[in-house]
Amino acid sequence: MSGKVVVNARPGAVQEVLDFAPDDEAPKTIGSAFYRGPDCNFLPYQSDHQSERFAEKFLLRGWTPPSRFIAKGARITAFGSCFAQHITYHFREIGFSISSDQDSEIYVSRIGEGMVNVHALLQQFEWAFEDVRPPENLWHGFKAETFGYDEDVRRRTRDVFLASDVFILTLGLSEVWYDAQTGGVLWRAVPLRHYDEARHRFRVLSFAETKTVLQRILALITQHAPRAAVVLTLSPVPLAATFRPISCLTANAASKALLRGAVDEVLREGGERPAAGVFYFPAYEAVNALFPQPFLEDGRHFHPAIVPAIMRLFEAHYCQTALTVDQAEQSLREARTACVRALADHPLYAAPAAP
Repeated sequence: MSGKVVVNARPGAVQEVLDFAPDDEAPKTIGSAFYRGPDCNFLPYQSDHQSERFAEKFLLRGWTPPSRFIAKGARITAFGSCFAQHITYHFREIGFSISSDQDSEIYVSRIGEGMVNVHALLQQFEWAFEDVRPPENLWHGFKAETFGYDEDVRRRTRDVFLASDVFILTLGLSEVWYDAQTGGVLWRAVPLRHYDEARHRFRVLSFAETKTVLQRILALITQHAPRAAVVLTLSPVPLAATFRPISCLTANAASKALLRGAVDEVLREGGERPAAGVFYFPAYEAVNALFPQPFLEDGRHFHPAIVPAIMRLFEAHYCQTALTVDQAEQSLREARTACVRALADHPLYAAPAAP
């Protein structure tokens, strides 16, 4: 820890406290009864959010690459949950090559934001790289259409994967539907016209299962596309509904926690991937911790200022563009201010008119 520390035995206090002034942060008051170690990083105070390097210090510390390595000519394959769509839109806007531009007909291009669980991601890698076919009738689109195991699509997916310089995999949820007869996990929920009460079941993926699947994905990339970097991120978009007999808010917390914990442990252990080649970008934490009310009325779509600010943070730390870290930090502060103002103007929170 760097900064000035003053120990105070305050009258009536339940414990001795430290008045700590970390460098470039708001002063912090903490209990001194527990040793916090040499690498202590504090939860930000509200006043910290206006600091010039807030995201770098309180959000991205420990997660960014040593240098910006995604060059303009890099081929990027991003798919997973619906947040993957925001990532691909941003990359297209700033002139980068994304998988849907390389081949718009492969499944990770056509429904890349609909592969919302880790098994769905793994199925694409095993199918493309090793011609492993999942059981039938697991892959369905947004219009309930069925996607088959077309050999031409598989080969083209493999070509895109082998040519990729960066994979950005967006993890969505831990709740899955599966076929009880085959054990195969569907991309998404079962379309109504395909639902078979005798076959289709619902379950929550375990932590151990999630971790094992993530390690398998990284192992396949290491084996078949070893020069490609991998960026894992967790979608901030919550569940629209849960099929568990509990509230959606609590089910969503559990779903995200399982994924986030598995990612953290895979990265801490190194998994099947060298630490230098795999990264985590904290989009989930950025949206849910930095904004007082990030979502619109439905609780799932973002305030319009948020996604551009989050993606500019990614660009400033990962991509070789002219965007500076200071400019990205300024965008984040402006987005936070816009959300605070929108919240203040919302009828639910607006102060009542004077009598």
